[in-house]
Amino acid sequence: MTRRLLRRLLWALPALWLIFTMVFLLIHIVPGDPVVQMLGEGASAQDIQQLRHSLGLDLPLDVQYVHYLDGVVHGDLGTSLRYREPVLKIVLDRYPATLELAFVALIVCIALAVPAGVIAAARQGRAADHAIGVVSLLGLSMPNFALGPLLILLFSIEIGWLPVSGRGGWQHLVLPAVTLGAALAAILTRMVRSAMLEELFSDYVRTARAKGLSERRVLLRHALPNALFPIVTIIGLQFGTLLAGTIVTEMIFSWPGIGRLAVSAIEARDYPLLQGCILVIAVSYVLVNLLTDVVYALVDPRVRFS
Repeated sequence: MTRRLLRRLLWALPALWLIFTMVFLLIHIVPGDPVVQMLGEGASAQDIQQLRHSLGLDLPLDVQYVHYLDGVVHGDLGTSLRYREPVLKIVLDRYPATLELAFVALIVCIALAVPAGVIAAARQGRAADHAIGVVSLLGLSMPNFALGPLLILLFSIEIGWLPVSGRGGWQHLVLPAVTLGAALAAILTRMVRSAMLEELFSDYVRTARAKGLSERRVLLRHALPNALFPIVTIIGLQFGTLLAGTIVTEMIFSWPGIGRLAVSAIEARDYPLLQGCILVIAVSYVLVNLLTDVVYALVDPRVRFS
């Protein structure tokens, strides 16, 4: 078990290095002069030179790269041009909001997908299976930028049950969490159904039925626990996808997370802040994948002792 975790951690290090490198190159592959874009076309040559010097962009590229990696290692991601505060502090202030939204959206996703997938597998080829398939297809076809405004129109404006935007109590979480988790729930439903069908045709399930166990007990006590092993990995990957995919949802519902912060950094040409947002999201995705491997090894003895 320990050897497996160490091996996975070693594999994560090159991925993190590649992420750091790509984020560093972000400011250098932007078309045009990023300093001029930050200050605007009417900026004086002195202001441009001063900002370029403060950002270290007047140094050779290899020296900039070394300074950047050294800053990342020591938690220094630079200073925001808009807020005049350390980038790491600004990003970490917004990070809990994004984590909160992604975590609740994952709960919504699991709460919808697992029961629906089990029912679809148990009723294979019947009306319930076809209905769940149609709903799943609808969820996959409805993008966040369309589903979010529809939910706002229905539940906020027409009915008045839930707030339109912002972050506050649990009521503020409902619409953005459903918007973010709906598409992933549709994907997970199909995967749960496939995993359950594979288990339902296994020998141990036929043996359980031959012993006279009820269909409910066969599904919930025998087939479902074994079907959930591969789904744990999928859920972990989806959580990483949720962290990286909150930008549109946060903009729709004015959710004060990293996604909305990244968009505001783009609008303000605040490249140090944009680099920090992208870096934190990418590193979070890698760490979630690593944690998923750990959880998968804990729940599946075949992996733990292999």
